[in-house]
Amino acid sequence: MMNAIPYPVLPIEILLVEDSPSDIDLTMEALSESKISNHLSVAEDGVKALDFLHRRGEYANAPRPDLIMLDLNLPRKDGREVLMDIKTDPGLQSIPVVVLTSSDAEEDVLASYAA
Repeated sequence: MMNAIPYPVLPIEILLVEDSPSDIDLTMEALSESKISNHLSVAEDGVKALDFLHRRGEYANAPRPDLIMLDLNLPRKDGREVLMDIKTDPGLQSIPVVVLTSSDAEEDVLASYAA
């Protein structure tokens, strides 16, 4: 039997774009209980999310996320707009995005899948 070669496991970088403090807390709790090592950053609105992703201003040293969890209903810049910006930017479009919404409007679901 071969011994596994130990190597450092880097945490998955996750960007949560969410404006609800209770949803942020719930997500943090769920991720802390997962078996996957992760580091969670939070942006409370769409403008901050894009600043984070483009490493502007206070986010100049932000890590590149491996995964984005995006609420559709956000202040300042809507999650739908953020999703379109991400998926049309060659530097960001390869980052997987999980869309979070309480909406059951069919157009929200279809537009998210299309993006």
